[in-house]
Amino acid sequence: MEIYQTEEQQVEAIKSYWEENGNMIIAGVVLGFSGFIGFNLYKDNKLDNELAVSDSYQTLIETSETDKAAFSQNAEKFISENAQTSYASLTALALAKEAAANKDWSTAATQLTAALTSAPSGGIKGIASMRLARVQIQQEQYQKALATLAKPLPEAFIAAVEEIRGDVYLLQGKKELARNAYQAAIAADGLANSPSLQMKLDDLAIAVNLNTTVSVVK
Repeated sequence: MEIYQTEEQQVEAIKSYWEENGNMIIAGVVLGFSGFIGFNLYKDNKLDNELAVSDSYQTLIETSETDKAAFSQNAEKFISENAQTSYASLTALALAKEAAANKDWSTAATQLTAALTSAPSGGIKGIASMRLARVQIQQEQYQKALATLAKPLPEAFIAAVEEIRGDVYLLQGKKELARNAYQAAIAADGLANSPSLQMKLDDLAIAVNLNTTVSVVK
């Protein structure tokens, strides 16, 4: 580093440096400032877009209560236009709910599979998985339901998974496996959200005891 002996030398050095590099410095400042403005505009535009999608979703869901046909048609379009957002999964869940209300299990399964595939979070994925497994039970696709329940999900869904798994086993006549699943659900604090869980386990115990009694009598 040069050591300047007088103020005049420093001033002359600064002038010389500015003549050589001033334009570059100005350009850098302008670009930096432009980038800052551009980034903030990008954030503002992104927020505006997200709010617009949110409003569209809210309007769409409101129509599901007043015009079922329009809801179904508009929902498919909304999913197509907003496939990369969480609202696409939520809309698919709503379509599945509507289909299930009409006992259209095939359409419900299709929509739930779509919601599961595009789910942006473990929570939405868990909800879609639970509902899909229940729909598959309605379709008597028990092995598919078990496969759906076997996929990794957040810990908060353990109790629900085990209860539905117990339902599947019971429908398959696998009472011991059903009892184990119900007990696992209770151990995971399943009674907090499903009080009927204890009743299922008690009914299963009664059925097992009756079968045992019949066998002894014979």
